[in-house]
Amino acid sequence: MKKSYGGIVAASLFMLLVLRYGILNYPTGDSFLTNALYTNTSNPLEWLNTVPPAVQNPENASQVISAEIVVFSLFAQRNVSNEEQQTMQTWNLLKHLINQAQGLPHAVDAIKEAGGAWNSLMTSVEEQRLGYTNESSPGKAKEKQCPYFLNKMNGTGIDNNVHKLRVPCGLTQGSSITVIGVPNGLVGNFRIELTGEPLPGEPDPPVILHYNVRLNGDKLTEDPVIVQNTWTVAHDWGEEERCPSPTPEKNNKVDELDQCNKIVGKTEEQRIRSNVSRQSSTVQDGSKSRRYFPFKQGYPFVATLRVGSEGIQMTVDGKHLTSFAFRETLEPWLVSELRISGDLKLISVLASGLPSSEDSEHIINLEELKSAPLSPHRRLDLFIGVFSTANNFKRRMAVRRTWMQYAAVRSGAVSVRFFVGLHKNQIVNEELWNEAQTYGDIQLMPFVDYYGLITWKTLAICIFGTEVVSAKFVMKTDDDAFVRVDEVLASLNRIKVTRGLLYGLINSDSRPHRNPDSKWYISPEEWPEQTYPPWAHGPGYVVSNDIAKAVSARYRKGSLKMFKLEDVAMGIWIADMKKEGLNVQYVKEEKVYNEGCKDGYVVAHYQGPREMLCLWQKIQEGQVAKCCGGDR
Repeated sequence: MKKSYGGIVAASLFMLLVLRYGILNYPTGDSFLTNALYTNTSNPLEWLNTVPPAVQNPENASQVISAEIVVFSLFAQRNVSNEEQQTMQTWNLLKHLINQAQGLPHAVDAIKEAGGAWNSLMTSVEEQRLGYTNESSPGKAKEKQCPYFLNKMNGTGIDNNVHKLRVPCGLTQGSSITVIGVPNGLVGNFRIELTGEPLPGEPDPPVILHYNVRLNGDKLTEDPVIVQNTWTVAHDWGEEERCPSPTPEKNNKVDELDQCNKIVGKTEEQRIRSNVSRQSSTVQDGSKSRRYFPFKQGYPFVATLRVGSEGIQMTVDGKHLTSFAFRETLEPWLVSELRISGDLKLISVLASGLPSSEDSEHIINLEELKSAPLSPHRRLDLFIGVFSTANNFKRRMAVRRTWMQYAAVRSGAVSVRFFVGLHKNQIVNEELWNEAQTYGDIQLMPFVDYYGLITWKTLAICIFGTEVVSAKFVMKTDDDAFVRVDEVLASLNRIKVTRGLLYGLINSDSRPHRNPDSKWYISPEEWPEQTYPPWAHGPGYVVSNDIAKAVSARYRKGSLKMFKLEDVAMGIWIADMKKEGLNVQYVKEEKVYNEGCKDGYVVAHYQGPREMLCLWQKIQEGQVAKCCGGDR
């Protein structure tokens, strides 16, 4: 009996050692073990079975393990309820994305990063389900809220002479950060930086914006200058943007504003010449005219960084000064901290317009905002997929309160879903998960939500509209677009085309942007031809069921060409179908407005939450398609 007992103990110790080895050697060991214990037919890497990837392919083992173990983690079975699974109806259907990443920037990295984010989120969800969060840390729930504004007087948290302000849920379009301070010290140089979260194993976080004020110049100039840049571990410092610029003729526009205001670095006399209508006297400083520079040692300033649709704008004392275009994978939603350092007496920092979610307990008409249940026996007239990013809480709420209240949507004839990638910030992912469970209209994507990967969302919309539900037509739009659902349905009924249809603002003669500074830059390697095939602008276009189904089928076969401009990608896919014999009908809708709103619109783009609510109110008042504000 004692001998038998000793054998059991020895065997148990051996199993513990094996488990410990597995967990220590595989960062996602818990997910790996889960798959070893439970056969998951939806696993995209069936050939691996329960054998560690390094054993299957010892060459380049570190790369294999990091990518494939993460995919295991993303698509492993989880302890989620049937209700919670409704937010993941396209999740497992996208399990082969990592095999079709060619042509999309940072696609594999986005899936790897999603693996870590997903594990953290699922751990948090499980803790909340078991009651650990509220019982063990009663203040945690409050701490994890996304505040609308932050205000710090007389400096923020100071670490090694660096003032830091935590931005818990990132920035979004319309967010702003105002800094009040006085340049001081021996030199007066200072820096304002927006940083993200460092990746596991990386010592320093990425710098989304480095705003460096050099009052006494640098190696390139003796005059005061502002230098803007970005930094990552992988790519080090990017290309500097200087203001005033050494090449003013290359002063590009960002959100229709100059990268560098032309008055910076000019004398008063030069400014008068460039604007003869302005009356001002020349200010003399010895024998030289003083050059305009917005910052001056010993003088207070009020500087505001504002997030636009294309980049970040800086105004100082009410004047627009500089613009900085977002760079690839360095987007505003990634910002997690503001850092201010150098010779600066910091007086105050105010961050406002921050992404914040609404407390569902305080919403009066909550049931009216929840999505209508999908009927498995009813074919939809139209499925609408909406692009959204994780921290765009207010935009989604505006859509729910406005055009998602059309009778066709509430009755279930039209279904709407938001397609949202994961965030690198756990707080945002937790808020997103709770929002998804509350309203039932969010589809989570198994990748981190970089702009260059939006084509994957187009694919997911086609999959949902043909495999999760069966819709006669599938529409793609954005969370800042107002869609007149009634008019879209009426137009589709009028044109009476049910196969081979692309409906929207068709562009039949566009060329690739070959300027590397353009947000839509396409290299000759990505698209060698001089023109694109016909495509429809992204704020709102519709395809017929057969086209959406063909996109889904080509993805499953591995023959779908990925292209980072999603609306052009759809045009390319349709052109390929046309070559293979599909009779394509391109129906142009002039009232899909790509930039702003005009009376009579079918789709109005670039509408913030206030504009969306205003447009809906006008429709409710019987004014139909009347724009708000300055748009007409």
